[in-house]
Amino acid sequence: MNELDAIDLGILQLLQNDARLSHKELAYKLNKSVTPIHVRIRRLQKDGYIKRYATILDPKKIGRGLIAFTQVQLKEHSQDTLLTFQREVVKLSEVMECYHMTGAFDFLLRIAISDMNEYNELLMNKLSKLRDVGTMQSFFVMSEAKNETAYVLDGGK
Repeated sequence: MNELDAIDLGILQLLQNDARLSHKELAYKLNKSVTPIHVRIRRLQKDGYIKRYATILDPKKIGRGLIAFTQVQLKEHSQDTLLTFQREVVKLSEVMECYHMTGAFDFLLRIAISDMNEYNELLMNKLSKLRDVGTMQSFFVMSEAKNETAYVLDGGK
């Protein structure tokens, strides 16, 4: 972040909240002209600050309203086993996020499904069939108090 100035941070903050903003709108909000905004956005993309643009859907409206956080412990912990599990689990469309973790469990998965029947199918026919899966423990979301996708970039102001 040391390479980023106030204009870069402003661009990133605005785009996190609304990626549909045009370069003209960004320029107006940041009191700059369009050309430097365009150049900065291209640099931010090239340097990897902006990974991609996405539309965030309401999972309930698309039939994916049941969210589970599933911890997975593998039987073996060799590099090959860990990489193989990771490579295979990310192919499952129900798995929205996959994190390799420290602690008692090796991976934490965020899974979006329609209902418990679909979760059971995923568990029995996909997850449990992955190589070297040992213990799994799932937690189901009852309600959501906060779900942010934007990082605060200005020191918390």
